[in-house]
This record gives sequence, structure tokens and C-alpha cells, in this order.
Amino acid sequence: MYKLVLASQSPRRHLLLREMGFEFEVRTLDTEESYPDDLPAEAVAEFLARKKAHALRETLAPGELLLASDTTVVLEGQVYNKPADYGDALRILGELSGKTHTVYTGVCLLALDLERSFCEASRVFFKPIGEEAMRFYLDRYKPYDKAGSYATQEWIGLTHIERIEGSYTNIMGLPTQRLYDELKSLGC
Repeated sequence: MYKLVLASQSPRRHLLLREMGFEFEVRTLDTEESYPDDLPAEAVAEFLARKKAHALRETLAPGELLLASDTTVVLEGQVYNKPADYGDALRILGELSGKTHTVYTGVCLLALDLERSFCEASRVFFKPIGEEAMRFYLDRYKPYDKAGSYATQEWIGLTHIERIEGSYTNIMGLPTQRLYDELKSLGC
């Protein structure tokens, strides 16, 4: 049986884990979210999750299981992480508008005696988003800590996502169905 340690300050990830019935401690360390230029776009989220986990490896005690994750948005091979500022967020939303993109969430489970990582993908179909709607969303919700400059559970997701294929919670930042099975298989 492992004691679960979450490597995230994300309120969404905290909520999802609690709603899944897990107790956990939060332990974070700022980690640069860089990755090799030649890494395929669909592999970036899992790479970054593993990077975050390994940055905290030295803090692990016997019996602790660290859960690190990262979410990326990919459109036509281009990776969209967190926007740098308002202008960048506006640009990103404009590029996603009226198109279908893929959200990848990579997860790394790390203990002193094991490492497991995986990635889940969900497709998001955005209807066209006018500039006024984009500005309203950015001014009101300030999604600067979110990959792709949006959160599916906020106004823009509620009003401009036509449909999704795959896990909704994956788009929120944790593929809960798969994660639940993985954690239970490890005795959490």
C-alpha cells in the first residue's frame, strides 16, 4: 500500500483525485516545461509528466507514490502549452477556433521501487469563437495557467465546445478512468 503524493497545485486535479476517493499529500517543485525539439507532439505531455516526477524523486520516502501529470493541446502537430500573456492566449484561442484539436495528458507514477507512465488523448471540436467572445473569456477567467489557453469546465468550454471524443476529465487534466485503475492496481 502506497501513500499518494500529488505533484500539482492544480485545484482541478485536487478535486478530481478527491472525488475519486483518494487521500493525498501535495508536494511540488517548479520544473521547467521544456522538451526536445524533435519529440513528437503526442509524446510531449508524458515526457513532461516524467520530468516533473523525476524532479521530485529525491523527496520520496519508502512507501510513497508520486503522481505527476502534464496536459498539452496539439493542433496540426503544433504543441500549445500555457500562454505567455494575454496576447498569446488570444492568438492561441484564435488558432483553435473552429477546429478540432487533441488534448494529451501524460501521467507518471513514481516510487522508489517502480515507475509507470502513460498518456491519454481526447479530441475537442471547437465551434468558431469570435474575438469578442475570446476577449470576454480571457478578461473574466484569465486562463494563463492552462494548456491551450482554456479550461473545458469554464465558460468557453460550456459555450464553444461542440463535442469531444474521449475522456472529459482527461481534458480537465487527469484521465481519471485509467488513473483509477492504475492506482488501484498499485494498492492505493
